[in-house]
Amino acid sequence: MFRNEQTELGEVHFIFCSDAYLLEINRQYLKHDYFTDIITFNLAEKGEPVRGEIYISVERVKDNAKTLQVSFREEIHRVIFHGVLHLCGYKDKKPSHIRQMRSKEDEYLAQYF
Repeated sequence: MFRNEQTELGEVHFIFCSDAYLLEINRQYLKHDYFTDIITFNLAEKGEPVRGEIYISVERVKDNAKTLQVSFREEIHRVIFHGVLHLCGYKDKKPSHIRQMRSKEDEYLAQYF
């Protein structure tokens, strides 16, 4: 993915955790008081290869998979790809950004499965 997105990879750490753990990260670092499935931190300085941490709530991914009626395997991969796309510079705050992010996730899921 990094090569396809023309982003130099240094290192990425994936931390699979509980809802409670990720909620605390969300509160402490982002000042958000709600559950989420993923939080991504790019720790690299500008111009350096990507060095990041991707925190994923396994509980939230399981719940989302049920709600979306997809397998846990598909949903966990979507979330992983979502975090990597953030590290490649993609955003998801505006509707147009969300559409672009979802399109990229779908593209990589199709390649993977």
